[in-house]
Amino acid sequence: MNSFYIAIVCTALRLLCAAMAAFALTKIKFHGRGVIFGLYITALMIPAQTTFIPLFIIMNKLNLLNNLNAFLLLQMFNAFAIFMLRQKMLTINDAYIEAATIDGASMWRVFFQIILPLCSGTLAILTILSFMDLWNDYLLPLVLLTDRTKYTLPLILNSMQGQYSNQYNLMMAGSLISIIPILIVYICAQKYFKEGLTVGGVKG
Repeated sequence: MNSFYIAIVCTALRLLCAAMAAFALTKIKFHGRGVIFGLYITALMIPAQTTFIPLFIIMNKLNLLNNLNAFLLLQMFNAFAIFMLRQKMLTINDAYIEAATIDGASMWRVFFQIILPLCSGTLAILTILSFMDLWNDYLLPLVLLTDRTKYTLPLILNSMQGQYSNQYNLMMAGSLISIIPILIVYICAQKYFKEGLTVGGVKG
């Protein structure tokens, strides 16, 4: 249940935040948006492991260690998701937004009823990738969680490996269970998988 909570809730928040950021960076003109996008791209070059110590210190000062809600703060912003959605939104003609605005639609309505449906393929592929990333994440939960009752599935599987003996039957059963949610997510979104990889990664 801990893994389900982190994977599902964080995936939903990550996609929502990434879509709003990409929409602002492509369809809303403001000074410095190119610089902001450049900073996001720079974040892709930083290995995640180098951020674990400062993240641990920050979460400790916020009293969020051993708290699953800490993952909501740390995982809701993802530079790769913003990049993919921005590339997709660059292919969307501004005429859709202009027509909706003339008809009296607000920017929120344009975002939810026009932009997001046109990005369904990219959102599907990001859903699969984000769910897999969060479901299989081992290092960050290892850093933030010490209470066994809040362990995620990868931590539980690792704890079955002892110095002198391994519980191979439970490890194999747990590994099989860990694959099932990913298969379900992929089967539900497989028709968008190829479209999301090709259209979301190029402009024009």
